[in-house]
Parts: sequence; structure tokens; C-alpha cells
Amino acid sequence: MHTFTSCLCSTRVLLCYRLTVMASSAMMRLKNKVALITGGASGIGAQTAKAFINQGAKLMIADIQDDLAQSLCNELGPQSASFTHCDVTNEAQVKQAVDSTLAQHGKLDIMVNNAGILKQSSTNITEVDPIEFEETLRVNLIGHFLGTKHAARVMIPGHSGCIINTASLTSVVGGLASHAYTSSKYGVLGLTKNTAVELGKYGIRVNCVSPYLVPTPLVKKFFGLDDENISKVYSTLKGGYCKPEDVAEAMVFLGSDESKFVSGHNLVVDGGFSIANAGFCIFQDTE
Repeated sequence: MHTFTSCLCSTRVLLCYRLTVMASSAMMRLKNKVALITGGASGIGAQTAKAFINQGAKLMIADIQDDLAQSLCNELGPQSASFTHCDVTNEAQVKQAVDSTLAQHGKLDIMVNNAGILKQSSTNITEVDPIEFEETLRVNLIGHFLGTKHAARVMIPGHSGCIINTASLTSVVGGLASHAYTSSKYGVLGLTKNTAVELGKYGIRVNCVSPYLVPTPLVKKFFGLDDENISKVYSTLKGGYCKPEDVAEAMVFLGSDESKFVSGHNLVVDGGFSIANAGFCIFQDTE
């Protein structure tokens, strides 16, 4: 009886272990996938990098912030994350970032075009500096174009892959940011849709994520906001605000097989801000 009981207990322990392993494996939504994230050293990019690693991906971070990027790689683990210096306005460096990912990991499954800038530019169209306007377009739009171009170059032969562009709620709603930034993000949405149509025949999905105000250091500086008053700009969904983690989770979804039939989509992460006119709404908060 003692031997039987011991065997039964051992069987149960083994079964529980196997179920735990299976559950852990199932939760790894990006297991065996290789991703490249531009602008991955800070803000939304860094949070996306952490989320991808937690979901089992191997990662290449491309950024011009060398020290920050290297520090993040050390935090994530050198076996899982690597860094390459990359200015997304420089095609040779973008090509090198993609090729380095391919050389190190043998493939590229997910390309996240995330690098971007937000300049403190005039909101008066008659005073906008053309040089500053062009600089914003070079980083926010041309950078996404180059990332898409070279990701497609290595994904097409394998007839698979996923490209995710960081857009913005300004791709849907006007009056939220400068003319340059808004124009660049509208361009990202157009690029996403057009390339989704072209690359679909190769099994490559192209989508974008459009967050509302996310309290990254860049955004806080631009709008002069702090943690205490950031939530006041959210008019629909109360009880918080959009965090980098929320955007990162949207990135994980679009990069995973859960979204295997989603392409050309603009995933808006705004707590419902864009669906209502806060200035004229019958559901005004009376509390």
C-alpha cells in the first residue's frame, strides 16, 4: 500500500509539473520569435522590449541612445537582447540593423518601427519652420518607411513576418499635436495600409498602434504635464491613463499568432477618447 501511495503521489507530482510546463509554454505568446525594435532604448520602445522578452522573444534593440540601450540589454539579459546603434533616417544603418538581427538569430519575425521625435514646434502654420517640419517627417515617417523596406526585404523570401508601426491618435484626430507630428503620423497610417496590401501576398502582416497621450519623458516635456495632472486629459475612460505597458501589450498582441489574420489595422489605444465629443456629451460626469 505504501509503495502504491508513493507511486500515486509521484505520478501526481509529475502530472502537475507537466501541466505547469505546458501552461508556461502556452503563456509565452512570442516564443521562438525574433524581433527588432527601433527606438527601443526608452519610453514605449523599452517597455515593448521588456514585454517581448517576457513573452519568449529574442530581441535586437536599435537606437541612437547607446548607453541607455546597453543598460536595458544588460537588464533583459545578454542571451535574449542585443543592441545595435541605428539612426533610422540613415538607410545604411537601418539595413545594418536588420542584417545584424538576421546574422545573429537567422531570421526576423517581428519588426517594430517605433523611433520617433516630438518637437516643441509652433501651432501657427504661418510660423512653422520648414527645416523642423522636415526633420520630424524624416524620423517619424521616413524612419518607418526604411524599417518597413528592409524588414520586407528579409521577410519576403520566407513568406511570413509581422511589421508593427508606432503611429499616434493624431492619425485619427486633428488638433492634438503640432502640424509636423500630426502629418508624420497620418503618413505612418497610410504607409501601414499600403504596405499591408502589397506584402499580404507574401504572408506578411503590417499593422500600427495609435496610442493617446502616454506619459513618457518626451511627452511630459512637450505638454508640460506631470503624473498628477496627466489623467485630466482623459475624458471618457476614468480611473487611470494610458501607460507604456498598455501600448506594449497591444504590440505583443499584434506580434503574436493571436492576430494572425489582422493586417492593415490601426489599433487605437486611447481609452475611448476618439469616440466622443467631450465638449458636448449627454453622458457628462455629474459626480
